[in-house]
Amino acid sequence: MSFLSYLINGISLGSIYAIIALGYTMVYGIARMLNFAHGDIIMVGGFVIFTIVSTLSLPPALGILAAVVVCTVLGVTIERVAYRPLRGASSLAVLITAIGVSYLLQNVALLIFGSNARQFTSVVNVPSLKLAGGALSISGVTMVTIVTCLVIMVCLTQFISRTKVGQAMLAVSEDRGAATLMGIDVNRTIAITFAIGSALAAIAGALLCSAYPSLTPYTGSMPGIKAFVAAVFGGIGSIPGALIGGILLGVIENLSKAYISSQLSDAIVFSVLIVVLLVRPTGILGRKITEKV
Repeated sequence: MSFLSYLINGISLGSIYAIIALGYTMVYGIARMLNFAHGDIIMVGGFVIFTIVSTLSLPPALGILAAVVVCTVLGVTIERVAYRPLRGASSLAVLITAIGVSYLLQNVALLIFGSNARQFTSVVNVPSLKLAGGALSISGVTMVTIVTCLVIMVCLTQFISRTKVGQAMLAVSEDRGAATLMGIDVNRTIAITFAIGSALAAIAGALLCSAYPSLTPYTGSMPGIKAFVAAVFGGIGSIPGALIGGILLGVIENLSKAYISSQLSDAIVFSVLIVVLLVRPTGILGRKITEKV
């Protein structure tokens, strides 16, 4: 039963990584840029929920809604102010800007909330499920996280394939110039992509802090990096790849902590990524892009 428990918890952790990875994979797939400030938007969402639920004593649902709104506005603002002026710049300039935005968000949070860890009150009030006569217990946070991840994946896939905005995203991801000639507003489409990714980051922040109830200005840094690894693992630019990569990463990390070493778990995760990329550089579900000269 211990292995099954570790496996389920790994799937739950991987589901959080998958939700975060969606932000990376959508932005890269459509805008061809890596938004390394994405992990810090998770932190912002966590502090919004903390302020509303713990400080103002308002309902958790209101805290989650406020976090989604704040993170969505923040994501669109970052795209408009920091990234859009660099649309034609080199990828290195965009990468440095993304790192700068990340440090900016962390330091603003340090000024407002300080460096001390805050005890996060879980926003999930679902009782645990006991199976096999009580030998296996699955927490409410674990169940809600896995279900939420699956629902988000299904809804996002349907949104991309069945709506005009989703079709515009696909068109921009294929050929930005051709999409512009067809009358698609590229700037608006990319802004919507940032909005969706940032809203998902707020949800991921609520689930992450509920499962691991400690909140600091650096809370989103390592999960953000691991989610990026998950996106690359599954094939960056692929929504199903983000799901597969996230869950595999969470399972590998959790089993490594349980059976090998908690200190070496991160090293094992990144080592597996290196091996996968040596064998398949595009990731599990990634596809090669052929450029005509």
